[in-house]
Amino acid sequence: MPPPKKPRRTAERILEVTLELFNRFGEPNVSTTLISAELGISPGNLYYHYPAKDELINSLFDRYERALNELLQAADGVENVEDAWLFFHMLFELIWQYRFLYRDLNDLLSKNRRLETHFQFVLKNKARAVQSVLDGLSRQGAMKIGYREAQPISTAMVVVLTYWLSYEYVREPRKALEPEAAAAAISRGAMHVLSLLLPYVDAASREHLQALVAKYES
Repeated sequence: MPPPKKPRRTAERILEVTLELFNRFGEPNVSTTLISAELGISPGNLYYHYPAKDELINSLFDRYERALNELLQAADGVENVEDAWLFFHMLFELIWQYRFLYRDLNDLLSKNRRLETHFQFVLKNKARAVQSVLDGLSRQGAMKIGYREAQPISTAMVVVLTYWLSYEYVREPRKALEPEAAAAAISRGAMHVLSLLLPYVDAASREHLQALVAKYES
């Protein structure tokens, strides 16, 4: 007879399965009863580790926020459009991993005070990272953009980062957020974020960026 699973491992497994279900069906459509059934455990066992559904949501958000803050530090190292492409691609990959947050963002914020507060920090940190990308490209001579132009452009980039998956979902609700759509959705997101910079980058950088986009489209 195998030894019983350690409580810590059970708690981890609960989060893994919850994330999978939230991503697949959307958080509002997943009950704790469904989660416990998917795990093959009793509702009481689930409540022992996470007494409320909000605790599951908050635990997953905490993981996302930690990973996001670590990734955003890479913005300081962006010096050319290929660096920028990789950075935004990685950022969209992380957003995809926790896509339920973005798919149901407005609904989650209206119901969860902690998320409402903490997502303000997410937006600020994204904005700071985007500005670092613009600064890095400008320092290296890959882009010329004035302060007044940089502000609305960086805001637009944050908007695309935040709502791109919502757009993908509205465009194709039945399959946009399924795993097989990940690569295309992530690349499209990165492409559209960076396309906002096309009027400001130099000719060589514009050509290189267009080549990166073409490689994705081929």
